Amino acid sequence: MKEEEIRRCPAMLISAPSSGQGKTTVTAALARFHRSQGRKVRVFKCGPDFLDPMILARASGAPVYQLDLWMVGEDCCDALLYEAAQEADIIIVEGVMGLYDGSPSAADLAMRFGLPVLAVINAQAMAQTFPAIAHGLATWRKGLPWAGVLANRVAGESHAAILKDSLPPDMPWFGALYRGSDVELPSRHLGLVQASELADLDARLDRAAELLASQEISAMPPVAEFSRKGMDFSPFKGKLKGVTIAIARDDAFSFIYQANLDLLSLMGAKLVFFSPVNEKDLPPSDALYLPGGYPELHLKALSENTTMLDAVRNHQEAGKPILAECGGMLYLLEELGLDDNFAAMASLLPGKAVLTGGLRGLGLMSAQLPEGVLRGHSFHHSALKIDLEPVAQARRQDARRQESENIYRLGRLTASYMHFYFGSNPEATARLFSPS
Repeated sequence: MKEEEIRRCPAMLISAPSSGQGKTTVTAALARFHRSQGRKVRVFKCGPDFLDPMILARASGAPVYQLDLWMVGEDCCDALLYEAAQEADIIIVEGVMGLYDGSPSAADLAMRFGLPVLAVINAQAMAQTFPAIAHGLATWRKGLPWAGVLANRVAGESHAAILKDSLPPDMPWFGALYRGSDVELPSRHLGLVQASELADLDARLDRAAELLASQEISAMPPVAEFSRKGMDFSPFKGKLKGVTIAIARDDAFSFIYQANLDLLSLMGAKLVFFSPVNEKDLPPSDALYLPGGYPELHLKALSENTTMLDAVRNHQEAGKPILAECGGMLYLLEELGLDDNFAAMASLLPGKAVLTGGLRGLGLMSAQLPEGVLRGHSFHHSALKIDLEPVAQARRQDARRQESENIYRLGRLTASYMHFYFGSNPEATARLFSPS
């Protein structure tokens, strides 16, 4: 490969034994620390996540993109990392779940791109078991690039010393974050609380960065090489030229891949954003995109905003395209409920949904739509009852799991629990949003 087709940049993947260990806190703190040093930081999130990237974008000051060898695709991951390496002083990737969980896993991504892995381990109520977990993570897969380990939720300096001293000589120690340091990020049923809802987020990030400043993790990671051989979307330029797409974006509808917006813009679409919670009417548009989010937390405001509901119904009656994903689909039902409190929605879909006490759908998925095959994922806590035959079904990427999500269609309205990754099929995406 020619030298000009390779870019080198210090890079690291932050992972853990499982979810809930503090990966996002450490990744965000590290991004904020390097940004405070005047470095240009690019952060990525492994897997189909919306909430963590909101925090990481605030910490780094740059958009955060998803990396997933199946949903995004290896070629697109190549292109995203190569582009980042052209401009960044450091690249940080936050893993998903545990290091080896899922297929593809964070470990798969680390091995494909040569990203050294730093393991964050919740060391609360733990001593000499700490190095055993670290050793297992480091050695379970032969050839895994390994950086070292950081202890989280440590009781104090003496606890940190015990953990550090228990490590074998060849296991690098990257430091510790202490309990009660007021840097943990709050969560709710779908994950972290949205960045826009945390008034003290920047203060938390600054405190976390200060805690890392004097520790081993503050050093620059090893240099990784990224090659220019990724996906080229240029053949799709102009596919949506002259099309204005109205996109819901506020605290109720915020689960949007930045890569989806980039692709729509590259295809020539004009993107205009509006708030179903706060605004009274749709902006002039040819198509409507209602992404997921937390409509159940804004029932009163959404239900009482009758002029916006009328505008959405008028858009549908005019035969214009609508794509509604997860929370966007719930907004189009007759009713949506939370804790026995139901509110009227747009009534474009004949049914209702209620938030349940547990997870009802989770996983990477693929859907054969009339427009073509699109990949994405589902993740929801609500149960849906709808009197409508599906036009297609989204099926799990893991063939051993039989879960599926129905996809519904009424005219030009397409609705599902599935969140679509548009880059998995730009041609199908253009057809979904094209007025004709």
